[in-house]
Formats: sequence, structure tokens, C-alpha cells
Amino acid sequence: MINVGIIGTGWFSEVHAKILMEMEEVNLAAVCGTSLSKAIDFGEKFGGIKGYGNVEEMLEGERLDAVYLCVPPFAHGAIELQLIKRGIPFFVEKPVGTSMETPEIILSALKEKPVITSVGYHFRYRETAARLKHELEGAVLGMVTGQWMGSMPPVPWWRDLARSGGQLVEQTTHIIDILRYTAGEVEEVTAVFGSRVLEQIHKGVTVPDVGTVTLKMKSGPLAVISNTCILPEGDSKIGIDFYHSNGILQLDQEGLTKRENGIVTEWKDQDSPYVLEARAFIHAIRTGDVSGIKSDYFDACRTQEVAAAAVESARIGSSVRITDDF
Repeated sequence: MINVGIIGTGWFSEVHAKILMEMEEVNLAAVCGTSLSKAIDFGEKFGGIKGYGNVEEMLEGERLDAVYLCVPPFAHGAIELQLIKRGIPFFVEKPVGTSMETPEIILSALKEKPVITSVGYHFRYRETAARLKHELEGAVLGMVTGQWMGSMPPVPWWRDLARSGGQLVEQTTHIIDILRYTAGEVEEVTAVFGSRVLEQIHKGVTVPDVGTVTLKMKSGPLAVISNTCILPEGDSKIGIDFYHSNGILQLDQEGLTKRENGIVTEWKDQDSPYVLEARAFIHAIRTGDVSGIKSDYFDACRTQEVAAAAVESARIGSSVRITDDF
């Protein structure tokens, strides 16, 4: 039996907890919140698992084989370093930070003392993502366009650039990641951000509410990724389109659509990518076989690096090249 702890008591923690509770080889042993009362309330939803208000107390009080981190971008750093020091594998929800500063510290610690890691880029686990990669084989990819168009999440930290990193880092990172997963690494980014609506109607908004990034891929294609968070709640358009020598491939929240020679073919995902990523991580903990993990901490940091470079590009008003330092 694999004993798992969860750090964080928000909605995403509940998503993962429900999946873990359904896995026969997993014992959801403990949860840690920003307060003991939040942890206790969370634990009661899942059979009375023990709650803690302090990470160190949970790690001292429980024999955990793995930990799930579901915390806001600004809360990363000390938690991961504690887990690495104790040799405890961890699954961490994206993004891995607000910038590259904290992830680089964690990367250094992982190089000194490796543990199994997985990052929640769940798009990679979609069956339609695998089909997308297959359909791109043998084709010449010319251009990619992606978008994350939606509304501003209601949590206060999200509207604070220093605590969330902004929409590109916090949400659109999924589009950047699936671009890397299918088209390879990014060489250079140029970004322009703006504030059109939200800072006039909400107090304390410091995140840009519109933005576009042009990405030059090492393999040759160009990509343009745009986002906005000014739409009314419930309205959204999220996806990524690939224009290649054989036609068009469109991946969105509904599935994958292929347009080739006037013929349209559609595929839908059959299994939850959240379940598939959990199975891959737990399998790795149980067996040591990490081949099923599609995004470990090192790989996720490359996606983070691209997003951080785009933020920097918008700040300085010029292109930023992506390094190969790790």
C-alpha cells in the first residue's frame, strides 16, 4: 500500500483526492492546509483522513511514500525542498512557480538528491494528444496557433502578478506545454501584453488581461499563442491548431479534429487524463518505472522557462532567447 499525502485543500486537491481514493493500491493518509481547520474539513470529505496545519508536522507525523502538491504558484519552494531532503517523491500541479527563480533552486536540489517527480500537465495524457503526435509524423509542420481565452478566476491571488505570474504562466502554460510536447523545443519568444478591462472594474488587478506570444521553434515552425481573461464567466475558447503539409489538426477541450483534402475526422478522449497521470505516477512509486510519466519536474521547467521568457519579453519590449542550461 502506498501512503500519499496532499498539500493544499482547494478544488484541485479534491480532484486528485477523489482519484487517489479510487485506487486500490493507494492509502490517502493525510492532508495539510493553510490552517488546521481547513485540513480537517477537507479530510472529513474523504473518510476522515488526518489533517495538519503545518507541512513539517505532517511529514514528521506520517510515513508517506509520495506527496501531491496543489498550491498556488507563489507557495512553491520550501515544500519541495523539504520533500527532496526527506527523499519523498512528489506530484506537483502546474505551474511550478511564478518565474524561474524558485524552480531553478528546486532543480539544483533534485540534481543533488533525485526523487521521482511528476507535474500536472495533463493535456499530455489525453489520448487525442497521442493521436495528434501520430498524425504529425511525416508531415512538414509550418505554423501553430493556440489560445486560452476565458474569464479571470475568482481567487484573489490570481489577479496579483507577483503571486500568480499572470495568465500566461498560470493557465496558458498548458498550451505552451502541448506545443513543446508535439513540436519540440522553443528557440526564441517575442511577447506583447496589455491591460484593457479588468484593472478598471476590479481592485488590485496587476496581471495583464490580454497578450500574444510569437515563438520560433528549433525545428523550424512558427507558433503564435494568445490569451485573455476578460470574457464573462462561462465563455471560453481553449485549444491549439497545427497547420502542416497534409492539412489541419485542431486540438481543443472536446477532442481532436483532422481536416485533410476536404475530409473531416474527429476523435474524442475516452479516459480522464487526470486518472491516467495519477496511474503513471503511482506506478512509478510502486515499481521505480518512470517511463509512464510524461512530464517530470525537469521537463516541466522547460515549459516554465518559455512562459517566463515571454513575460520578460513583454516587460523589456524585445525578443528573448531560450537557453539550454538544464
